[in-house]
Amino acid sequence: MRRFSQDGVSASTLASLREESGVSVGSFYHHFASKEHVFGVLYAETLTMYQEAFVAELTRHEDARSGIEGIVALHMNWCGDHPERARLLISERPPRREEPGGAEVAESRRAFFRQVSDWWRPHMKAGLLKPVHPTMCYVLWLGPAQEMCRLWFAGAHQPTDEEIKGLGEAAWASLTL
Repeated sequence: MRRFSQDGVSASTLASLREESGVSVGSFYHHFASKEHVFGVLYAETLTMYQEAFVAELTRHEDARSGIEGIVALHMNWCGDHPERARLLISERPPRREEPGGAEVAESRRAFFRQVSDWWRPHMKAGLLKPVHPTMCYVLWLGPAQEMCRLWFAGAHQPTDEEIKGLGEAAWASLTL
């Protein structure tokens, strides 16, 4: 995780991954066929961790506003608590279906979006939330928070509690009718 977080997947070498893990070549190849395989496993595991935290937070909220704003705060806190994993999700392309970990990521996303839609739908039908495509929903809901995390991880700016609250309020304003 540290190698991918610091160097990115393309710049990380199999030798550096093996060296970082402290295992022999034979042991490494016993478990992983390539660095892409390692990345796929780590990406799928990290995405599942994030999605589980997201759904747990979302389902704690019955009203739309506290759910929207709560998820923005959760996103920022999760990224702060898991910076290496967050960098992986933010900066790397997810594995494609045919790549190692890709099928797991696709299935995880399908289940995740179903759960989020189940929470979203009653609020949309009540006229509180916009009927938006999942991609647009993600961009409006977490796009600014993602950008704040990029700045944070680059060392350019550490978000304050007030700014995180402002990001939640902005998400609410962009997703309501």
